[in-house]
Amino acid sequence: QFGTNHLGHFALTGLLLDLMLPVPGSRVVTVSSTGHRIRAAIHFDDLQWERSYGRVAAYGQSKLANLMFTYELQRRLAAHGTTAAVAAHPGVSSTELARNTPAALRLPLTWLAPLITQTPAMGALPTLRAATDPAVLGGQYYGPGGRNEIMGHPRLVTSSPESYEVAVQQRLWAASEDLTGVTFPVVRSGASSGSVTTA
Repeated sequence: QFGTNHLGHFALTGLLLDLMLPVPGSRVVTVSSTGHRIRAAIHFDDLQWERSYGRVAAYGQSKLANLMFTYELQRRLAAHGTTAAVAAHPGVSSTELARNTPAALRLPLTWLAPLITQTPAMGALPTLRAATDPAVLGGQYYGPGGRNEIMGHPRLVTSSPESYEVAVQQRLWAASEDLTGVTFPVVRSGASSGSVTTA
């Protein structure tokens, strides 16, 4: 999950960023999840869960990594003033992801789905807003505006306190460069440079 949900996005962004930096208004939009709060931590001693695997915690780590990547990338991009890094999450959408739910939970979730999920089209709106709204600023995070960010039209939301830990963001960045072999054409110019905007 760490490789698919974080390292792949990190590497792709690093490889494309040279093409984006000359384009005013360009954006990198990374999709996270409310799951970034679940058992949230970056396990530097076993980033890829090779020694002991827990799928819920591994998913939470990967989605926390998405946000940390966004915030650190925005800090590095701020000096360039052309490209912004933004994050979004879809809330709880009724998609094929549920097909991997354990069998014991599948039937109850099927019954409850209409009450606790929204359509894939609604789930896509926070990402679309992050990508297209002229008022969006680098370092912002968008999700559904309803209770617990499960459903609703997109609005600016706040991620977990852990996601804003700058030292962990920077350590994760260094580890991601090592694991992917991809370096970025933007470098950190100091912990106070750039900005991360919260709700």
